[in-house]
Amino acid sequence: MNKHLGRLIENVLDEGKKLFWIVIYFCVLIGLFTIFKSLVLNEPHLIYHDGFVVINAWLLAKVVLIAEYFQVADNLRHKPLVYAIVFKSAVFCVILMCFYIIEEMLVGIWHGKTVAGSFPDIGGGTWKGVFVVSFILFVGLMPFFAYRELARVLGKDELYSVIFKRGATQG
Repeated sequence: MNKHLGRLIENVLDEGKKLFWIVIYFCVLIGLFTIFKSLVLNEPHLIYHDGFVVINAWLLAKVVLIAEYFQVADNLRHKPLVYAIVFKSAVFCVILMCFYIIEEMLVGIWHGKTVAGSFPDIGGGTWKGVFVVSFILFVGLMPFFAYRELARVLGKDELYSVIFKRGATQG
């Protein structure tokens, strides 16, 4: 019984660590989007308006963990890493954009708006804007999945050692 409980606690802590670091990454990514939007629209109050960054980051991180649990976009594991990284970035970009749109529409409906009225104004509301925001998210997801794919291939401890201990000093 203690062995099973210990394994359960270890799994919960491992998933908690994964979730924590994904939330941190998405907080930075969403924060950069918010700052960029504030600068482009020349509206400094937008930075303060987007106060739910941590909640949104947590929700998006949960979406990523659930999708990874169901092995979404894992069919290129046997190919060179660049294919898996680009493919996962593209697939998860679509998943996260769809989730964000659905989330914003549900919030709008909750506040009494129509479905059309609650559609989020992504990138100014034009298809070009949606494409640009999606492309920025796609590129922003590449380092995330590059790290995760390298950790899968090299092992977490070896990747940590290469990045934080040996680094470029060894050839």
